Amino acid sequence: MSNRDRFAVVTGASSGIGFAYAERLAERGFHLILVARRRDRLEEIAGRIRNKTARTVEVVSADLGNAADLLRLETLLTERDDIEVLINNAGLGALGPTSKVPASALENLVKINVLALTRLTHAVLPGFLRRNSGTVVNIASIIALMPTPSGAGYSGTKGYVLNFSRSLQMELAKTGVTVQAVLPGPVRTEFFEASGLTEAPFPDELFMSAPELVDSALAALDQGELVCLPALEDMTLWTAFEDARATLIRALTSSGRPATRYSTSAR
Repeated sequence: MSNRDRFAVVTGASSGIGFAYAERLAERGFHLILVARRRDRLEEIAGRIRNKTARTVEVVSADLGNAADLLRLETLLTERDDIEVLINNAGLGALGPTSKVPASALENLVKINVLALTRLTHAVLPGFLRRNSGTVVNIASIIALMPTPSGAGYSGTKGYVLNFSRSLQMELAKTGVTVQAVLPGPVRTEFFEASGLTEAPFPDELFMSAPELVDSALAALDQGELVCLPALEDMTLWTAFEDARATLIRALTSSGRPATRYSTSAR
């Protein structure tokens, strides 16, 4: 990542992972545009970072589930030529059995986790490609790899984030634009409380702090690791997973005929 008087945009910047990214990117020399719903929290964080790093910090109060707010932020990203990094961190959980989660909560989940992330990425790409430089970091989750009965919508949206990011990596492979997908496990943030849970469904020892996560993800980015699994010690497990996926895809694309087990003669 280059920081030659460039700006980094961080969504969901008022707490947790977003706040940690804001601090670390400012320490790396980036100016900041911080986005979240709570302006008071953003102003407080912006003041702290300005005092600590002497970087320029702008704040944008926006609800990314609101069409007008999302369009306003898209327009800002499209019109500015000094943005080098986009951290798509804003996200919701809407956890619980699907039949009991309000439809409005599921709709907002998709608006923020999928639609906003997609449109903001789309907004910065033309400028990044024109300059042949830029980085998009999309915060997914290990739940993208593990369907769950208590978070079907959340798992589905994070599966989208992973596949969207990986497809972009293929599209942009011959350019100077980088896309990274980060798949954290449990992180000590306000996420579970905001999702309406009184306690987290994981033991405390599985939780990583937000600064630990961000430090790991940035180290992975520095090393060219475009799918970051911060808690995975043995990367050969990911390689084996990828190899198994490739084997399955080859089998799925070897013939256009129905499998023999579906033929009437096999019954």
